Amino acid sequence: MSAPFRCRDRRARMRGSLTALVVWLAVLTSAAAQPGVEVVAGGLGGTLVVPQGVSRPPVALIIAGSGPTDRNGTGPGVAFPYLRRLADGLAARGIASLRYDKRGIGASRTAAVPEERLRIGRFVDDAAIWIDWLRRRSDLGPVVAIGHSEGGLIATLMAARTQLYGLVLLNSPGRKFATILRQQLEPALASPLRDEALSVLAALERGERVTMVSPELTPLFRPSVQPYLLSLLPIDPAAALAAVTVPVLIVSGGRDLQVGTADAEALGRARPDAARWHDDHMNHVLASAPDDRDGNLRLYADPHAGLASGLVDAIAGFIIGPH
Repeated sequence: MSAPFRCRDRRARMRGSLTALVVWLAVLTSAAAQPGVEVVAGGLGGTLVVPQGVSRPPVALIIAGSGPTDRNGTGPGVAFPYLRRLADGLAARGIASLRYDKRGIGASRTAAVPEERLRIGRFVDDAAIWIDWLRRRSDLGPVVAIGHSEGGLIATLMAARTQLYGLVLLNSPGRKFATILRQQLEPALASPLRDEALSVLAALERGERVTMVSPELTPLFRPSVQPYLLSLLPIDPAAALAAVTVPVLIVSGGRDLQVGTADAEALGRARPDAARWHDDHMNHVLASAPDDRDGNLRLYADPHAGLASGLVDAIAGFIIGPH
């Protein structure tokens, strides 16, 4: 069962506007969305979706998570286009969106930089490019950032330097990356490979590069990706969120295999005034998943999977509701 959408310190105001919000959502649920329009900014390709019949709708910048994930949320081993489904759902509720391919991916492939030059700050800069692009459009209203997984950290870091109407964190890390990674590696690897992985991670935490890693660990720790990891590891997502003053919605799932409820709790402690929405059955790609791990992972590869019930309404309610 999904927990009810709730906003702690804003509960009284939310109650006062509930009737208007329900009417608004009822009208917009049938709103037609224009087909996605291909757009380009800073050499990056994206898709802008604007609902028809809504004057200056609020607009969400949707930021994908880590790895070679495209604007729709798909990539190696992931065929469920959960970010596209999210954009479509928001459009049906009167909210525009812009989702984009990360640098080096899909339509943004020509903007690729050598892997050893990538830093987390580069992706923050890219998100800021799109925020500026959206703000220059007179047909769009206030801008909200929606970040999924690592995209939530990118959105948080961006929100600290540019004014937004709101920030939505979808299954986003609330603890340092090394803590999350160590939690994933320890049960997944057997010695001596586990010992090597933890040793490499410890060295990177100290700011040291490791020139030689076993072939089994190169997807994660290859020398060319270590500069990116070195830029990421010192960041405390909860501390970064505490520095953000805009309204925040924290979304979490009880069957998320990558980011745990401990992360949502850490983010909530950093921003106790944040709105929270939790679904006990939602997995990392925002689908309602079975309890068994294999069944959960099969949803990643299912192009016909659906978003968790109530998720889009919770996000739309946060964006449209009073801040």
